[in-house]
Amino acid sequence: MNSDGPDMPADLSPLIAATAQWLTRAYPPGGGAMDSALCEAQARQAVTVAAWLCYPTPMDAALVSVAGPGGSARLEWVSGADGAATDAGPDAYAWRTWVDEVVASWAACLLSAPELAAAAVTALADSRHADSPPVEFRRLVAPDARDRRAAALLRHPDLLAPVAGLHHDRLLDRLKPGPALTA
Repeated sequence: MNSDGPDMPADLSPLIAATAQWLTRAYPPGGGAMDSALCEAQARQAVTVAAWLCYPTPMDAALVSVAGPGGSARLEWVSGADGAATDAGPDAYAWRTWVDEVVASWAACLLSAPELAAAAVTALADSRHADSPPVEFRRLVAPDARDRRAAALLRHPDLLAPVAGLHHDRLLDRLKPGPALTA
């Protein structure tokens, strides 16, 4: 089953797609079509979990779709990709406006720390997202050797540290037990 789930709010779809795309461009796969697909699947699963944690209610999702997620400028600067968004003209990179910095940071945390990924997926068990058919996040929480090889850069803690560090504390706060995820 894919990581998006059939009942995912449509207004988070562009945010999830753009943020996963940003991660796979900033931390590209090892090579080949299969590696690209595996890397993309891991990024999408991490971003989906992060987005569901960041925007747990329909109101949260609606607000981010109206206000916009903020774009990738700071992420590009922090990760060393500064200026990449203007290389081919503004229209070629319009999708970058849908990149969510907090979601990208949280996804980077999840990709670089398997125990944190498992805790995040467990935290979603009581969320409204659990009401839909079961969603599998195996490539995120239990990647096999092929997954890890395909996404070596995407899962490298040292490479992800600048992005993961941006909002790591907020993710830890969100994962503390409480009513925030059950709304």
